[in-house]
Amino acid sequence: MARYGKKAGKKVEKVMKERKRGTLKSGRSGKKVTSRKQAIAIGLSEARKKGAKVPAKKAAKKTARKKSAAKKSGRKSAAKKSSR
Repeated sequence: MARYGKKAGKKVEKVMKERKRGTLKSGRSGKKVTSRKQAIAIGLSEARKKGAKVPAKKAAKKTARKKSAAKKSGRKSAAKKSSR
């Protein structure tokens, strides 16, 4: 079974052409998009809004928080050891 629908593919294709022409802008800031990966992400996001068959977004933010929290706790324990 296909992961992405035909609508999603068409939307990404359209967005990639916009990027090549230099007319693709990012959402809030309105800056020109030059990254291929960012262009694909924008295309999939727009397809998702239109109701095309696209897998749900991955929750990458949660793992980043856990890593930063682990780093912070590691720093505190190192400071305690050096003071002793």
